[in-house]
Amino acid sequence: MKQEIIIAGFGGQGVLSMGKILAYSGLMEGMEVSWMPSYGPEQRGGTANVTVILSDNRISSPVLNEYDIAIILNQPSMDKFESKVKKGGIIIYDGYGINSSVKRKDVNVYRVDAMDVATEMKNEKAFNMLILGGLLKVVPMVKLENVLLGLKKSLPERHHKLIPMNEVAIKKGMEIITLCQSAQE
Repeated sequence: MKQEIIIAGFGGQGVLSMGKILAYSGLMEGMEVSWMPSYGPEQRGGTANVTVILSDNRISSPVLNEYDIAIILNQPSMDKFESKVKKGGIIIYDGYGINSSVKRKDVNVYRVDAMDVATEMKNEKAFNMLILGGLLKVVPMVKLENVLLGLKKSLPERHHKLIPMNEVAIKKGMEIITLCQSAQE
């Protein structure tokens, strides 16, 4: 198994954290892992993306030109990364930040209305965990218990009390993801 993933959006959406948690989860399962963040000088509001590779075999390079999965959380990221998803790959997006729909017909497209649900939960910080839950429903590349261990590893100890809320958000994300377009259609 090898998954090459790009997660892209604005700073403050939890893009880098989501990638780090996914990477830690892969480590907990004994996988080879690469986590390569990229962001502008702005902490919040600027663009940010992270490449995560999870593999059963050695990873030759963390630099990718194409991805199996793109998680896209804003329009500039859609414009930049839609064309870089491999044929038959997966695009997962949050409907809140995307103005135009996916134009490609050779990829599987999923929508997770995470911002709306995070607002309903009265916890906007759960946004990225809702997205992560959606991803894990579509491609269960790591086990939930390892995601929770990854959360524990990546969160400062003072925030460990938030892990149960994050688990709820991940499970909710698994419920709310919907298939918009199949590459086989």
